[in-house]
Amino acid sequence: MNFATLFSSAFFLASTPFASSLATTMTSKINNVVIAIAMEAEAAPFIEHLSLQENTSFFASKLPFKAYQGTHEECNLTVITNGKDSVHGTGVDNVGTIPASLATYITLEQLESETNPVDLLINAGTCGGFSRKGAEIGDVFLTTAVANHDRRIQIPSFTEYGVGKVSSTGVKNLAETMGAKLGICTTGNSLDAHSDDHHHMSENDASVKDMEAAAIAWSCELHKTPHFGLKVVTDIVDGDKPTQEEFLENLGTAAKSLQEALPKVVEFICGKNHDEL
Repeated sequence: MNFATLFSSAFFLASTPFASSLATTMTSKINNVVIAIAMEAEAAPFIEHLSLQENTSFFASKLPFKAYQGTHEECNLTVITNGKDSVHGTGVDNVGTIPASLATYITLEQLESETNPVDLLINAGTCGGFSRKGAEIGDVFLTTAVANHDRRIQIPSFTEYGVGKVSSTGVKNLAETMGAKLGICTTGNSLDAHSDDHHHMSENDASVKDMEAAAIAWSCELHKTPHFGLKVVTDIVDGDKPTQEEFLENLGTAAKSLQEALPKVVEFICGKNHDEL
């Protein structure tokens, strides 16, 4: 992109209102729910608990993503995971913003094409938490908003785009019922964080940190699909332990906590209006 194009784009964006949360029909019943989970280890206990079945034809065969479907309470459920890496031949989980955004977008498109648009998307998974915001290992957080901390673009108007803050659908009643905490989730493509990241995470007023939430929210915004995040803390971002050690140490416990929390969330939201959440 040359400077002239960049300048004209910046001028256009400067005249465009900042993206806000979705204007949804708050009286519609919730009965078609997508749950996006990045890692298969995070998703497996929930999928097994609700006896969801894999739909091998949901995604094109060239894609690594997985879809599991079934019903619970009054809801049709679709759980998606990002699958395993084949591009680089590592076989690890496809974590990060690129696979999360693409998997979410395709899922929402697919369900819309079946004349069964999604009423609500839940981004469920593990996260890092900030002790300065009261986070502890095993805490369950529901997001109030999401933002990016590693898209640093120091050009007028692009700065705001880089942060990309998006409000989550309101879930105050759900949080009170579950005893969950509320807070902003900040997203970046690295597990660790350096000084610049910490500065921008603080600027975002983040309570938790992950690698997918802001990307998933972006795809939801394109489809005007209400969304929020359900995050279980595996590590303390502003603590003393190395992130990777603490994450691996607590992943199994967090996955179990997620298994316990998700059915409660589904039971609470299904059949309700959005304004009852």
